[in-house]
Amino acid sequence: MKVVRLTNGRGYGGEVTEPAQPTIKVLLVEDDDRLAQLTARYLESHGVVVTIAKDGLEGQAEALRRQYDCLVLDLMLPGRDGIEVTRQLRARTDVPIVMVTARAEEADRVLGLEVGADDYVTKPFSPRELLARIRATVRRVRGQAGPAQQTIQVGELVLDPQRMSVTLDGKAIDVTAYEFSILRALAQRPGRVLSREQLLDLAKGSAELSFDRSIDVHVSRLRAKLGDDSRSPKILKTVRGVGYLLAGGET
Repeated sequence: MKVVRLTNGRGYGGEVTEPAQPTIKVLLVEDDDRLAQLTARYLESHGVVVTIAKDGLEGQAEALRRQYDCLVLDLMLPGRDGIEVTRQLRARTDVPIVMVTARAEEADRVLGLEVGADDYVTKPFSPRELLARIRATVRRVRGQAGPAQQTIQVGELVLDPQRMSVTLDGKAIDVTAYEFSILRALAQRPGRVLSREQLLDLAKGSAELSFDRSIDVHVSRLRAKLGDDSRSPKILKTVRGVGYLLAGGET
């Protein structure tokens, strides 16, 4: 395990220094040492504290040992690949995960999202893009943890933003941070159709940072967790060619 120390950078590649942001702690799991060092150096120059792990097993252990704001996880890793690491972590933690893949196929991106990743970047990627995705993910999670957020109830579905918990008919439903964001966006607007672009914007704070079909994957997972028949959904309904809505009225 190599810990990259935070430095007082002055921008990158000619960019001006950005306004101060809340400290973000990132675990970067990458077996390519040169890429890891370059990525860490850029993130450091923008106020991010970075810890590097060089294989899947080490990364998984470190993610469970310490608290991080975001995990940047390569798909192809020695020891244990990124997909399996994500599966293992999702059983024990909701730490936001940005998957890094060298494959451009949509199937690989969708697979990462299906097992619990919150976002993705494809190699070769821009460090600036990665930083934007990390910040958007962390901003979303920190925003959900803010004070004085009341519970939201739609029928028998209850969301508690402070605890990031979901119950249906009194039964606790285990959801990831991103799934909670999508469900909350819909629950705050019951009966109203939201497009994929609107859901991306409401859930992540930046619609351009992901591909719109990722919403379909997360909605499919939410339906499975809520016991909502995907062939004839009663809770999360699809409006073909438009988007999704949460059925029912607020109580």
